[in-house]
Amino acid sequence: MKPVFVFRHIACEGPGYLAEFLSARNILCQIIRIDEGEPVPAKPDNASGLVFMGGPMSVNDDMTWINAELDLIRKAHDQDIPVLGHCLGGQLISKALGGRIEPNPVTEIGWFPLEKIAWNSSPAWLDKLSFETEIFHWHGEAFTLPDQAIPLFKSRFCALQGFVLNNSFALQCHVEMDKEAVREWLTFYNNDLPAPGESVQSGVEMLQNIEQRIASLHEFADVIYTQWLSGLTE
Repeated sequence: MKPVFVFRHIACEGPGYLAEFLSARNILCQIIRIDEGEPVPAKPDNASGLVFMGGPMSVNDDMTWINAELDLIRKAHDQDIPVLGHCLGGQLISKALGGRIEPNPVTEIGWFPLEKIAWNSSPAWLDKLSFETEIFHWHGEAFTLPDQAIPLFKSRFCALQGFVLNNSFALQCHVEMDKEAVREWLTFYNNDLPAPGESVQSGVEMLQNIEQRIASLHEFADVIYTQWLSGLTE
């Protein structure tokens, strides 16, 4: 099988648990380090799937690599090559496929559960997810739904947390986290962390019950990643 290309936009927001998940299934994860100046491939042909990670920048920023990634996502989508996005990555997928990226009504940071969006054609695999699970969030913007996409999730503070359109799967939340990443983000983004409030947890709150939260998060991620992998081809 061709490798899965994983696009990293800042060093502290790598593939995390996704790399562990792929390794356990003998799927090669090739990281494209955008933060180190590595180029965006012109075509997706050498990958079995594309994964776009998060970052503190906005998809609406006029940056050469953002435009290149948007173009690559469109090409992959047209070729039915699976695409997966986490937070910024989900926003890239939305914008590439015709959605918009707008300020969320509030900044959402911390552990908050998702809800399934009621939809006549909701995929059956959603029933495997426990919506009591607390999912990790860290975002101030959010995406809208591209035409013909199926909405999947919402949260108390964000009206759209995920969608699927053919083999393209966008997440606003972070299911890739491990406990080391949570601690690293709290240190790296400390100066940008808003004051705690209803939609923003303190660092102490985010680290409470971290072992159990991460274990439950990975069970949730397993369902999503397994479904996404079903679209990969040799």
